Amino acid sequence: MNSQPISAPLTVDVLCAGFACHDLVFDVPHHPGADEKVRSTALLNCGGGLASNAAVTAARLGCRTAFAGYLGNDVYGDFHLTELQADGVDTDWVIRGSEPTPLSTILVKPDGLRTIVSYRGNSEGACAGQYGLSSLRAKSILIDGNQFAFAEELTAHTRAHNIPVVIDTDALRPQTAALVEQVDYVVASERFAEEYGGSAEAGLAQLATVAPNVVVTLGHRGLIWQRGTERGRVGAFPVNAIDTTGAGDAFHGAFAAGLAQGMEWEALLRYASAVGALCCTKVGGRVGIPTAAEVAAFLATHEH
Repeated sequence: MNSQPISAPLTVDVLCAGFACHDLVFDVPHHPGADEKVRSTALLNCGGGLASNAAVTAARLGCRTAFAGYLGNDVYGDFHLTELQADGVDTDWVIRGSEPTPLSTILVKPDGLRTIVSYRGNSEGACAGQYGLSSLRAKSILIDGNQFAFAEELTAHTRAHNIPVVIDTDALRPQTAALVEQVDYVVASERFAEEYGGSAEAGLAQLATVAPNVVVTLGHRGLIWQRGTERGRVGAFPVNAIDTTGAGDAFHGAFAAGLAQGMEWEALLRYASAVGALCCTKVGGRVGIPTAAEVAAFLATHEH
């Protein structure tokens, strides 16, 4: 691990901080049962992880973007770092170390639904105390609840400097429950909202008591949102979903990008929804992430 804080100045539109892994994506006819062998019809190697996928998304959408998180000094870490850089993501705030790069094996069925097995190792906490945050300048920041101690350092810094922070909440854990009270925008999965409040609607309402802006994504059913006492729903764009892996990450990255670009609320939700939908049209969470031009063309031909 780094023994000295990273103090290099970082000026970006979007900083995405949290989890990175390497994805092994297998196409399978069905998810295997106990003690069953299944032959895969295709294999894809690519970088993955909530915050790192979001960083690639924001970069492809035209934002100056950086990723802060951990990658091991191994073949998967080298591969992922090169992939991030190829997409124009600033990697100066990536921590490298001897702990292996987290790895995910993803089994994708023909209907696009997937099962994921992940190995995270002991890299949680690797980023705490590693950054000179006084050198950070950003228009929006995305955290994903991983590298919790660093996320707390980051949210404390952003509150003092009026930088809007978005949290991507997937599953309810003590650290994510604590972080939702420290951010400006909570973008939660349906699972998180249900675990937080008993149902998606109840979770939305409860989250809105601790955060000023809340979105709950509902997959192919779109999303619901609340800002103070104002509430609404946005439907999903109809697409031929091949693989849903990374769609939520792409939504979050687009949301953070839209904030950095100053989008109005409803336009922001529509934009992020379009990016998430387009991500589902190709196999592999990162492969399907669209460019700004692709999103503009899609929105021009799809009423919502």
